Amino acid sequence: QVQLVESGGGLVQPGGSLRLSCAASGSIRSISSMGWYRQAPGKQRELVAGFSSRGIANYADSVKGRFAISRDNAKNTVYLQMNILKPEDTAVYYCNANIKPLGTYYELPYWGQGTQVTVSS
Repeated sequence: QVQLVESGGGLVQPGGSLRLSCAASGSIRSISSMGWYRQAPGKQRELVAGFSSRGIANYADSVKGRFAISRDNAKNTVYLQMNILKPEDTAVYYCNANIKPLGTYYELPYWGQGTQVTVSS
């Protein structure tokens, strides 16, 4: 059983910072890409930041220069440092990873349960 567990969401004032963490655990053979998505009320889920299978980071234009994604491969963990937060960053943030479970040769997408980020004064 593979699962992604997120932490670090919460309420923050505009201009503040938060750091999200997502740890993958279970019977994992390998992990290729990992990243963060978000979904605001009434909107579609969108990519915020992610690492490609080649380890290249990419960001949504709306968060460039404010957010930074990092990854600890030894811990199967990906982080999202969010700075200069704006009210429009308010959303549920989801971790995503493409993982090959042990005993398989195929990759599957996994999602975390989501963590709420609210930016408000």
